[in-house]
Amino acid sequence: MSPQPTSTPVLVTVTGPDKPGVSSVLFAVLTRHGVEILDVEQVTIRGQLVLGVLVSTDHDPEGLQEAVEQAMATVTMHVTVEMDVDPQTPARVGSSHVLVVLGRPMPARAFAEVARRLAALDVNIDAIRRVADYPVTGLELRVSVAQDTPESDAQLRSALADVSARVDLDVAVEREGLTRRAKRLVVFDVDSTLIQGEVIEMLAAHAGCEAEVREITEAAMRGELDFTASLERRVACLAGLPVSALDEVADSLTLTPGARTTIRTLKRIGFRCGVVSGGFTPIIERLAEDLGLDFHVANDLEVEDGKLTGRVTGEVVDRAGKATALRRFADQFDIPLSQCVAIGDGANDIDMLSTAGLGVAFNAKPALREVADTALSHPYLDVVLFVLGVTRAEVEAADAADGLPLPRQ
Repeated sequence: MSPQPTSTPVLVTVTGPDKPGVSSVLFAVLTRHGVEILDVEQVTIRGQLVLGVLVSTDHDPEGLQEAVEQAMATVTMHVTVEMDVDPQTPARVGSSHVLVVLGRPMPARAFAEVARRLAALDVNIDAIRRVADYPVTGLELRVSVAQDTPESDAQLRSALADVSARVDLDVAVEREGLTRRAKRLVVFDVDSTLIQGEVIEMLAAHAGCEAEVREITEAAMRGELDFTASLERRVACLAGLPVSALDEVADSLTLTPGARTTIRTLKRIGFRCGVVSGGFTPIIERLAEDLGLDFHVANDLEVEDGKLTGRVTGEVVDRAGKATALRRFADQFDIPLSQCVAIGDGANDIDMLSTAGLGVAFNAKPALREVADTALSHPYLDVVLFVLGVTRAEVEAADAADGLPLPRQ
């Protein structure tokens, strides 16, 4: 009985300017030599192609090398061929986590700090791709931790939060897998998240008590005051204000940069989008209609004889109420909480962000940043899209298809 031929593992790496036909030429050669394909990886960086093919051949590996080199020369590509690649080297398994690193700008020194901290934690960077060049630079890193345990999540987040604070970069950490790509509902806080400023302070400006209300608001957002009590104290300052002031404030709202882009893009890919606000229903209804939101909830103000009485009616949308509202809307649309995203900026958003599968602190107070899954410090709401795996190129391609101008123009 004749011995079975011995297979030789061969790694072929092709580099050079990306262009049509390179893969076709390479695989035609491999086909003629009857090799078995074990693995293929390809990446293109600024028009430069790197294509690696791991094959197994049971005859004439030197002839395969010569044929590949000649074929690649016809398409002016550089090729290296490595024989007897260690067959015991395990194939790279899927990454355990995805990191999204955001900066404006992103100095090499700052990114080097991130890479250095990952190395110190024995975390391998499997792949890097750019997800945004506007309004921030965004890089998505797929990484693998040495020991993937529940504790490794907390360790990774804590270590990168420390680096983020020192080098002025945002670093979002999520586990890789279906859960990351299965988000289907997003709920926004309104004041200082979906819009710039605080609605109650705008109303207070009409009532002549803005400084007093702002002081109470800031204490509540820092977690120093119970939200319900602080709301009642602030609303009491509005007693006697004509109800027409609500329309005036609604007309004057300024959206956070990127808010329309964020909601438009999420709705394109099937998200249910809404707001859960500690603000006031007449104003929130106008905002929800303008943005085409799927749901909204806010507080109701008591009105008598065309003026505010200084009291809130019905159930208050406080810290606990926001989480309750998220659960209600998730149940209404039959979406698991693990597939929900909550975005806010203050202490009264803590329960809501903790309830959602992904909680995002947006330019948030320290009390919220400490419990959020990720914290963003840039003043652009569409940065949330990059955390969710949507790239700037995809956003702009969809907008262009709908005839919308690029925001950077």
